[in-house]
This record gives sequence, C-alpha cells and structure tokens, in this order.
Amino acid sequence: MDISFLQVIEFIAVVSGITHVYLLTREKVIAWPFGLLSVSLYIYIFGVSHLYSDAILHVVYVVLNIYGWWNWSRRDPLAPALPVSRFGPTERWGYPLLIGLGFVVWGYLMANNTNADFPYGDAFTTVASLVAQFLLARKKLENWIIWIVVDLVAIVIYSLKGLYLTTFLYGVYLLLSAKGLYDWRRSYLQESPGH
Repeated sequence: MDISFLQVIEFIAVVSGITHVYLLTREKVIAWPFGLLSVSLYIYIFGVSHLYSDAILHVVYVVLNIYGWWNWSRRDPLAPALPVSRFGPTERWGYPLLIGLGFVVWGYLMANNTNADFPYGDAFTTVASLVAQFLLARKKLENWIIWIVVDLVAIVIYSLKGLYLTTFLYGVYLLLSAKGLYDWRRSYLQESPGH
C-alpha cells in the first residue's frame, strides 16, 4: 500500500489535534502549540480537498490559537489560572444567533461563488467552530456544547469526502468535547460555589 503525502500530513495533523484537545480538557496551556501545528497542516489538507470554508477557518484558527495561548498564559505566576465561566443572558441568545446567520450567509456565498463541496454544511462547521474556538480561548463552558454539534456535522462531511483519518479525528473530538464539558462543568462548580 502506497502512503501519499496527504495521508502523512493528515496523520500528523490528527495526532497533534487529539493531543491539543485532550490537553484543553485538562486546562493545560501547553495544548496551544499542538493546536497550532494541527490547524496549520489542515489549511493545506482542506485546500486540496476543496473544502474552502474549512481551509479559511483554519487560517483563522492559527490566530485564535495564538490568542488562546496568550490569554491562558498571560497571568501572573502567583495568580490563579483563568477560571471557567458561563454565558451571560445576552451571550445565551447572541452566539446561537450569530452562528445561525453567519452560516446561512457564508453557505450562500460558497454555494454561489465557488465549487465548494457541501457549502452549507461546511459553512456551518466553519462559523460555529470560529465561535466555539473564541469561547474556548475565553474559557466559556458552553464552547464544548457548540463543539459537540460541530463534531457531529463534521463527521458526516469528512466521511463523505473520504477523509477517513479526519473523520476518526472528529469522532475522537466528539468524545473529548463531551469530556471537556463534563470536566469544565465540574471545575466551574468548584470555582463558583452556589451556581
């Protein structure tokens, strides 16, 4: 069996991606360099796979991973770690509205201006992932709920595209997102008694 360059790159991206998300569930700052490696490789993978929204998403992920790394590590060494927090009333409806409007507009643009495969599904995973990644960098508990939905949609898209290692990766991400939700909720309850 011949192994292609794309398969090697995909394998490295998968391993670094799993390491990244696992370390995030443990609230470890060292997670961010693994994320940078994974998302950088996926820019190429999605570009050659005609999943343009995902390729653009991963360019933005590079910036958001740098922001997350900075935000999680900028604290005074004697200060407590950035705490897990929850949505306020405006965020509770604002972020879902942003995702809904964003993916419809982006999907329309991709469907009518490119040869993108699965333009609306790809747009959904892109817009929802951007929001979730931003919320992850801010340590908002609800980021994991968004990731769970993104992972479910992504599993379908990537399996239909024949990106089987990436499909596997998103299956692992789904499990890790459930773990992240459970662990971060426990952390939130410990840091915020009475909530």
